[in-house]
Amino acid sequence: MTSKDTPEEGTPWDKKTSEKFESKRLSEYYDPCQEAANRSLKCLHRNGGDREMCTDYFQAYRDCKKQWVSAI
Repeated sequence: MTSKDTPEEGTPWDKKTSEKFESKRLSEYYDPCQEAANRSLKCLHRNGGDREMCTDYFQAYRDCKKQWVSAI
């Protein structure tokens, strides 16, 4: 990972999340973006399924997944 791609603290894919992912056993599944996914689902539930109200949550999830995939 270059310094440009270094995860920032407070983002879904930060140093703590990265370390947790790297230290898991091979047979264990760990999705570092699960918290972002949960927030998206809660937003949809809270807003009666109105996707327009949750675009920021969806973008945060996409950004997290993008960081995760590029880090692997």
